[in-house]
Amino acid sequence: MSRQTVLIIEDDPTMLRGLKDNFAAQGFDVRTASDGKAGAEAAVDGPCDLVILDILLPKLNGYEVCRRLRRQGLEMPIIMLTARGQEEDIVRGLELGADDYVTKPFSIRELLARTRAFLRRREVGEQQEYRFGKCRLDLNSHKLFRDGVETPLTAKEFRLLLHFVRWPGRAMTRNEILNAVWGRSVIVTARSVDRCVTTLRAKIEDDTRMPKHITTIRDIGYRFEP
Repeated sequence: MSRQTVLIIEDDPTMLRGLKDNFAAQGFDVRTASDGKAGAEAAVDGPCDLVILDILLPKLNGYEVCRRLRRQGLEMPIIMLTARGQEEDIVRGLELGADDYVTKPFSIRELLARTRAFLRRREVGEQQEYRFGKCRLDLNSHKLFRDGVETPLTAKEFRLLLHFVRWPGRAMTRNEILNAVWGRSVIVTARSVDRCVTTLRAKIEDDTRMPKHITTIRDIGYRFEP
């Protein structure tokens, strides 16, 4: 089985070396770039399975790198590195096509865990059935079962849950969810997402006050954890 390749785009030499050494120690092939222009070119020139992308980069910032990769049709997962508390930066990166973010300073174990989760998802591909907790979502029958008993879903709840289970571990903004579930032609607000999440949680969570599957990311949106 071929080793998976991670491209790390980071201008801090100490952090770049630390990330490279840790990923290599876990069996990844690692490629690096220390500025945005070189990173964007490296992603296009040679195949990679995942990109770790800093936002503040010389020559080309992380947002522009992300935008260019998506415009080129490259679909590998992109995890952005951002400073703690910069919610606007995080939202902007996610809206441009990043899959998730990790705030500095971060745990290398967390970053490695997120990397593996995204790579597993790519290998599995589309499924006809998703299981999480006590639930089973059947795409063929368009039904949700909890403890073996059917739990009725509205059409909107089904589309929302399907979007979540297809992207486990991914940070999603409310606008992204609106576009994916409601569609760009429908005039609704972010509150529509919150209301639908509330009703969906009541059907899949053991305790809606402490949800385990649909978790809230403050000031950003939601993340689904199987």
